[in-house]
Order: sequence, then C-alpha cells, then structure tokens
Amino acid sequence: MTASSPPIGGHHPPSVVDELVEERGASRVDAALPGDAEFALCLTHDVDRPYKGLPSLYYALQERPIYHARTALSSANPYWQFEAVAGLEADLGVRSAFYFLDEQHLLRERPPSDWTSPTHWIEHLGRYDVEAPDIAHAAQSLAEDGWEVGLHGSYHSPDDGVRLREEKDRLESVLGDRIAGGRQHHLRLSFPETWRHHRAIGLRYDASLGSGETVGFDYGYRPLRPFDDEFVAFPLTIMEQALPDPGERYDDARDVCDRILREAARNDAVATALWHPRYFAEREFPGYRRLYRWLVERALELGAWVGSPRELYRWFESDADPERDAELSGFRTVGE
Repeated sequence: MTASSPPIGGHHPPSVVDELVEERGASRVDAALPGDAEFALCLTHDVDRPYKGLPSLYYALQERPIYHARTALSSANPYWQFEAVAGLEADLGVRSAFYFLDEQHLLRERPPSDWTSPTHWIEHLGRYDVEAPDIAHAAQSLAEDGWEVGLHGSYHSPDDGVRLREEKDRLESVLGDRIAGGRQHHLRLSFPETWRHHRAIGLRYDASLGSGETVGFDYGYRPLRPFDDEFVAFPLTIMEQALPDPGERYDDARDVCDRILREAARNDAVATALWHPRYFAEREFPGYRRLYRWLVERALELGAWVGSPRELYRWFESDADPERDAELSGFRTVGE
C-alpha cells in the first residue's frame, strides 16, 4: 500500500489495516458504547439506483425477460423503496443512513475513451440527479424525520478531491445542512488518499472499508482512526449480496447473520450492515426485506445499540471530548 495506490473496490485485503496501524500510526476507537450496549449495529443503505428504468433491458438479457422488459416500459418503479425502508425501521424504533450517489454523466463528463466500454455504459446508464425534485424531496424528508443522509462518492471520485467536494457541496445544498460521512461507490478506495480527501472536505467518517464478497470482522471489532485523529473509518461487516440468497436459502442467510451478531456481542464490537434499497423490492429480491427486519430485531434482542454511523460517531466524539459536543451539534440526530 502506498500513498499513490490506485482505487480498489469489492474486497479490501485486511492487510491494509495492519499496515495503517503498524506503519502509519492509526488507532482504534475504544470508547464505551451508548447505554452500555453489548455491541453496536450501524445500518446503512447505498442509493445506487432508485429508478430501474432502462437498465431493465440489460436485466432482461440475463433472466426473466418479460418481467424486466415490462418494468422498463411501465411507470411502476420497483427500486423506489425509501418509504418502505423508513417505515420498517420506524416500526422497530431505529434509524439508518442513506448515502446518495452523484454519478458523473458518461457523455458530458467522462473522456471519449470511456464511451466504448460496456462497463461504463452499465455504470452510468442508471445515474440520477440529486437535485431533481423527487430525489431532493426524498433526501430532505428522510433527514427531517431523523434519518442520516450522507455521500455515496461516485465511481471515479476516490482519488479526486475536487470532485468529492463538488458532490458533497451539491448534496448539502439539497439538504440545507451539513453531512457527516458516507461510503464510496463499489467500496472503491485509494489507501489512504481517499480518506485524506474526505477529511479535507469536512467529512467526519467513511464506511467504505470492507468486502462485497465476504462477511465478518476481517478489519477488526472497532472502527479505525486512520490518522489517529477525529476522522473515523467504519468497516463494513455485512453486505446483503455477500450472504446466501434468502429467497432460496433463508435459514442459511439468517444463520450467517446470527453468527455475526453473536460474535459482535462477545467482543463489544461495532458492526455495520449494508442493504441497498432495491433489495427491498420483494418481487425481484424475495427474502431480503424479511431478513433485514430479522437482523435488526435480533440485534436489539441481543442488547445492541442500533442506529446510523453519524449517531454513533457523535457519541464517540462527545464521550472522548465533551467540549466537542457543541461543535458536533450541527449534525442532526433522531428527535432534533
């Protein structure tokens, strides 16, 4: 790992954390958990594709062509799940974080060399505008009701501090409020440069360190302070796509989640879960909504504190330095 390492995503080798701790002076957050909880579970949602739209035609080439083609032509939008997710969480008395993506426009903002890549067309075809009225209203409503709204750094932004600042500024202008942190799209990071960019533009935390292929505490039981200061990295513990498919193997998926939660309880750990909103569309992703509810209920049953990374970050920082609580008050939490 070097300061100029290219962005990597999907699976970060645990060795990057060892190097940060052993060679760069990183440390761990060791503060007590809120309410002397047995462990903490941070809930997060990456808002990659709130509209299904034209990508339906791509999905139709893979499976269920009639269904996917129909959703491309219909006014129905199965991926718009903000109300469903928030309603489920409100019913359980918890709040989560939604990270909004301000992806670049392929033809207007990317070089012509990218135009011939099928990967880039798939990546950019489903982009949305965070300033569009319906998206802006969804983000504003979530924030007003106590959910965290954060930044989902775009695909090409991990080593571009200027672009990250623009994305952060645009999202904050939509909210009329500051944001505390977020996660990079596809978990893409340049170690440790992306975190330096995050810190420079005023973000307090990042939740990109992790894997889309495996689950567990490969990066430790507690969040990392990469620069041994107030900036915090929350490792990802569970992403829904890394689990056994609950539509076909629900019990197996539940057992994996239960193992992770029980391990967290034994180790006073902070676990972070990622469920993309589209996975709450039961027609396309059966079992995932049910499993998410079970995950939260089981965590609460085991004595966990459950909430958003921003809420837990505020707790850690105010516990470490009570005088900073006033500074952190600009980041709203439930009930404020």
